[in-house]
Amino acid sequence: MELCTASVSGSAQWSHASTFDRRLRLHGYASSSSWLSRRRQTSFHVTNAASTGALPPTKKLTPRTNSAAFRNVSGDKPSSALEQLDIERGVCIPFRKYTPEMVRNRVLGSRGSVLSLASRGVEIIWKLGLYWSALMYDFLVGRDEEIVPFRARQLRNLLCDLGPSFIKAGQVLANRPDIIREDYMNELCILQDDVPPFPNQVAFSIIEEELGQPLERLFSRISSKTIAAASLGQVYRATLRETGEDVAIKVQRPGIEPIIYRDLFLFRTLASFLNGISLQKLGCNAELIVDEFGEKLLEELDYTLEATNIEDFLENFKDDPTVKIPQVYKQYSGSRVLVMEWIDGIRCTDPQAIKEAGIDVEGFLTVGVSAALRQLLEFGLFHGDPHPGNIFAMRDGRIAYVDFGNVAVLSQQNKQILIDAVVHAVNEDYAEMANDFTRLGFLASGTDVSPIIPALEAIWQNSAGKGLADFNFRIVTGKFNQLVYNYPIRIPERFSLVIRSLLTQEGICFTLQPDFKFLEVAYPYVAKRLLTDPNPALRERLIQVLFKDGVFQWKRLENLIVLAKENVSKMSSNPALKKNSSQIVTSRQMEKKLDLTDTIKDGARMFLVDAGIRRQLIMAFTEDSKLHVEELVDVYRLVEDQIDIPSVALEVLQDLPSVARDFMLSWSDSILSDRQY
Repeated sequence: MELCTASVSGSAQWSHASTFDRRLRLHGYASSSSWLSRRRQTSFHVTNAASTGALPPTKKLTPRTNSAAFRNVSGDKPSSALEQLDIERGVCIPFRKYTPEMVRNRVLGSRGSVLSLASRGVEIIWKLGLYWSALMYDFLVGRDEEIVPFRARQLRNLLCDLGPSFIKAGQVLANRPDIIREDYMNELCILQDDVPPFPNQVAFSIIEEELGQPLERLFSRISSKTIAAASLGQVYRATLRETGEDVAIKVQRPGIEPIIYRDLFLFRTLASFLNGISLQKLGCNAELIVDEFGEKLLEELDYTLEATNIEDFLENFKDDPTVKIPQVYKQYSGSRVLVMEWIDGIRCTDPQAIKEAGIDVEGFLTVGVSAALRQLLEFGLFHGDPHPGNIFAMRDGRIAYVDFGNVAVLSQQNKQILIDAVVHAVNEDYAEMANDFTRLGFLASGTDVSPIIPALEAIWQNSAGKGLADFNFRIVTGKFNQLVYNYPIRIPERFSLVIRSLLTQEGICFTLQPDFKFLEVAYPYVAKRLLTDPNPALRERLIQVLFKDGVFQWKRLENLIVLAKENVSKMSSNPALKKNSSQIVTSRQMEKKLDLTDTIKDGARMFLVDAGIRRQLIMAFTEDSKLHVEELVDVYRLVEDQIDIPSVALEVLQDLPSVARDFMLSWSDSILSDRQY
């Protein structure tokens, strides 16, 4: 694609692998170990309006009743749906598990494809047509609202009858308020992975076929009943004959791949006829939505990709003694069979069992929220389906995750825009927050965002104004759902997973402790990241937070320091372990103090080199015609027990030659610039 450009990242880049890096490894273009050793060196991204923050000419945003408002005013020929997805994600993926052409060739190239497609198409059209006719009848007789609960249950049962592709589609729709109304979403949430298992003998045959050895040669014991059954596969517990280790074996349903490909072909064909309606209602092609869904579904079908996901999670949390990720046994795994370490934990929705194990419930929730935030804002790789069956409390206080088939990736660009959105929310800059939605792909490029600015302001102020004690993601999401249903706002697949992930984990928190304050854990983590992360992008966001309308926010700086110290204090040891517990974490020592060394060094550098920052800071110390010595003393008192002044001063002095060089370069540039004028 012409849109793709490569760039080498140094210290200025985020510290974890980009989506592009992972995709290359997932498709076998480099060994896992070699990529893990280089994951901090190279990233590839798309250069476009979203990455620079510049927005193209606007299109008017109006409620979903006016289709004329959504025509492309520039007249440019739109790129393909997959290219548009790459632009939104900020990455370029040259080697894919899914493309429409690949699906079409796979389906049409099989024997009896025409007959199979025709019979399946008739089945789908007949069943969905009957359901649609019932909805139209309800509307005509004026009972469409009162019968909604029944029709929602009917839709859920219909999707189950139509097979795994439609079950997965229903699970996606359960998190897409931009496509379906809330009462239907609530019913489709019931579509969990609780489906009838297929026979053991079939599963065992698949294992032997995939691994090329008899079952008894590999495992000394295997459970006679499935531990869990899902729409795409089922799980057994077994013991490895060679080592005696207990493992979980995930086996794919037989013959499911041709069914998935056939249904995706039919979905894509139908979508091509619905592009006009989709552009009117969502501001994007229906084909793009199908491509998002198909790409994710085919990734879930390949268990070698899930094995790589597990390896990535292991790498990300290798130094975190509060998180447990199961080991994967790739020598016993294949594209249809996955063998991983058995997790012997406590179900995360059983508070009594957690307490009896000597685990502090509030501390365990703190660990869980911190792990979720690290996945989202630090790694950009997060668990997309953290329901109670996939999260466990280990008896040593760690939180354990299982089932990594459904993960989502956020590029460096997307993470930066998310941080921008947080900063704009803190500064109550709702116009820029609305532009952030465009840059993330919620709104079509070039859309006039002015109509949704008052709605965003009302949602945020009504929710955040109540304070931390009453902030509830589910309430905020409910209001946001109304907004996206009424306007042509599309929720990209990766962000629907983010929303579902946060809602699910908040629900787990409330189950274990009804008065748990989610944001009381989230805010300190974000404050610590802003104050200590050496990434220049976050340094820039910190400056935006500390200056509002050109005025330095002393109180905000004090609050950030207090919150960051609170995070370090809580996480200096595993907070899930009670103080009188005899269990000892043998992993690396966790942070004991708020390390502001790099922040102070970067601050000194910017003060000397950046004339604009220097001017702002001098004004901050002297605004209102007085020296703000008292405020400076208050800030120093907050951090004096956290930093070693002599060692920090020594590091600043050691960095002085490079600072002096940068200062001279900056000064010479300014002189040359003045002479040009």
